[in-house]
Parts: sequence; structure tokens; C-alpha cells
Amino acid sequence: MKIGVLALQGAVAEHIRLLTLAGAEAIAVKRVEQLDGLDGLVIPGGESTAIGKLMKKYGFDTALREFSAQKKPLFGTCAGLIILAGEIEGQDWVHLGLMDIKVARNAFGRQRESFEVDLPIPGIAEDFRAVFIRAPLIREVGDDVDILVRHNGEIVAARQGHLLCASFHPELTDDLRMHAYFLEMVKEYRSQTAVGTV
Repeated sequence: MKIGVLALQGAVAEHIRLLTLAGAEAIAVKRVEQLDGLDGLVIPGGESTAIGKLMKKYGFDTALREFSAQKKPLFGTCAGLIILAGEIEGQDWVHLGLMDIKVARNAFGRQRESFEVDLPIPGIAEDFRAVFIRAPLIREVGDDVDILVRHNGEIVAARQGHLLCASFHPELTDDLRMHAYFLEMVKEYRSQTAVGTV
């Protein structure tokens, strides 16, 4: 499996490390043509406005919509969640607009309000150490979106078919389980594509 990490800004090396440890070939993606041959892509945390502007500048906005249209899995963490969202609270525009979710930016406050907590994520981990840094929240989800986990009643991870997102930073721990779950999604969609059911 060859997985890319969008390397325009944010925690790229950390994602590559965990994806590699989880058994994938992982590469930093800086050019649109590098998307060819990838089985999945991670959009890391960072600053969503900066990532969004760079995506547009280098043509990733169109290319990633096409990537998703091929049912190739995408995993957005923190800022990456905002990039995937179909609606952003307080904004009349979106970045990729792929997931049927409404998100609130910096919902947990500023950098000094950052925190870590152990979360039970059904099917993934009973005690996943989630690192929240200026994290967004998922305010609303559509009918086709599965809520994976909540923290204090708020949605912090969700999946919609081949799309996965988390408010927190799974790459900032040594826990592989969230990345391993994404790789299982990639395997699932590869096999479905091979038999023509996607």
C-alpha cells in the first residue's frame, strides 16, 4: 500500500512515521502528479487557511476532489478535518467540501487550551490517547456519516464511506491504531475497486 501525506504545511513527518510503522509505504506529497499511484492520502493538522490557499495555488483542490471521486480514502486530522468539511461554521465557503459535516474551527480554544485525553473509539481502541491542539469540532453530520467518537458529548471523529476525519492529532503519539484503521479502510476500498463494486 502506498499512502501519501499532503506536505504543504503541518505535521507531515509524524504521519509518515506512523503509517510506515503500521505497514504502509508512505511518501510526502508536494506535487499533484505524486497523487498518481497512491492508494490513500492523509491531510495533516496545521493551519487550515494556509493549507487551503496552498492547495488552490498548486491545483490540489481540483486534484483531490478527483482523487476522492475514485473512492480513494482520505484521512483528515485537525486542520485536515476542516479541509474535508462540507460546511464551516461562520464561513460561506469551504476547501474541498467532501464530507457531509459542519465543523467549528478552534472550538476548543487557543493553543494554551490544548489537552490530552484517553478516548474509547469503538472498533479502533478502548483507550486511544487523543491530543487536541486548537482543535475543531464536528457540530453536525449528515445521514451517511458514522460518528466514531465523542468527547464531552461533542463529535471528534467521524467516517463517511472512504472519508475519515478526527479533531485530534493521532500522529503525535506512538499509538498506531488510528493509522492502522485507515489502512484497513484503504484495503477495503482497494478490494471493492478490484471487483468493481465501488
